[in-house]
Amino acid sequence: MIQRIQSIYLLLATAVSGGLIFVFDIWSSIKEEIFALDLFFRDSMLLKVIPLLYLLSTIVSFATIFLFKNRKLQFVVGRLVILINLFLLGLLIYVSLTLPGEVSISEKGIGMFLPILVILLIVLANKAIKKDEDLVKSVDRLR
Repeated sequence: MIQRIQSIYLLLATAVSGGLIFVFDIWSSIKEEIFALDLFFRDSMLLKVIPLLYLLSTIVSFATIFLFKNRKLQFVVGRLVILINLFLLGLLIYVSLTLPGEVSISEKGIGMFLPILVILLIVLANKAIKKDEDLVKSVDRLR
């Protein structure tokens, strides 16, 4: 049952949270563009959490694909991925509002909004999982 639509949504969410962080920058200033993995080398522990949350979201959403035999667990883990990305989004907003040197020109990148896309994809996957679960329950009632 890996070929279901929720697996496509989960695979897209994995690609967005794991692959596009290398393509799109989180923010850029006059001097440099900051990608998610560049934050590992910063001094602040708060900034080091951001790439960890991206990678945790990637791993958990990829592992969720293979939980197709237990749809209830797959649904719950999908909600966990949503919570991880909501926390990540809140952390990114907090960091962007408290950036040092904000007097100089800096731009927020597309990478800051990737958690929103991941949340959308996981919501669509959870909707498809719920639909499958309701279908199985309706067939069980007919027996």
